[in-house]
Amino acid sequence: MNVYTKLACFVGGALFGSVGVKLLTSKDAKKAYVHVTAAGLRMKDAVMETVTTVQENAADIMASAKDLNESRAAVEAEEDTLLDGQEA
Repeated sequence: MNVYTKLACFVGGALFGSVGVKLLTSKDAKKAYVHVTAAGLRMKDAVMETVTTVQENAADIMASAKDLNESRAAVEAEEDTLLDGQEA
């Protein structure tokens, strides 16, 4: 590559970068950023509501499972007591 080609590439890159910075910092771009961020926050709120619902349901299921295990253990203990009483 000769010097002029390298210089042209550098100048083109610098101009492209300058235009890009101007576009990214324009008022229209900032409005777009605000809308995208607001949509992200709304999505976060919806996801958190779903997560809360799932956690509440999981807690209910866990409590029911513990109750079921306790009642089964009580029934088994009662059956063992009856069997021990018959063997004696």
